[in-house]
Amino acid sequence: MEFLVNIQISWPEAMDPARKEAVSEAERLRAADLVASGHLVRMWRVPGRTENWGLWRAADPTEMHTIISSLPVWPWMDVTVHAMASHPVDPGPSTPTTPREAAA
Repeated sequence: MEFLVNIQISWPEAMDPARKEAVSEAERLRAADLVASGHLVRMWRVPGRTENWGLWRAADPTEMHTIISSLPVWPWMDVTVHAMASHPVDPGPSTPTTPREAAA
């Protein structure tokens, strides 16, 4: 199944900067694992915010919850998950539009 996921992060104002950096680094490593395993397909940043939208894949909603809650930033996340269904006029995967996408 595919899921469109919105994640908003609310870091505590009093959070130790070293801890925040450590959690952020752990998050990047976990995200790389999820990309490699095919669960994290695409990710878009919302400019000017600690928010993102992502296209994720999981066997079912329970696995999606397990994946999202495994993220190191989970305690500071507000997450909205939308299960996606196929549409009869879906043109399929988009054509790469940037050199980075073409190289992927």
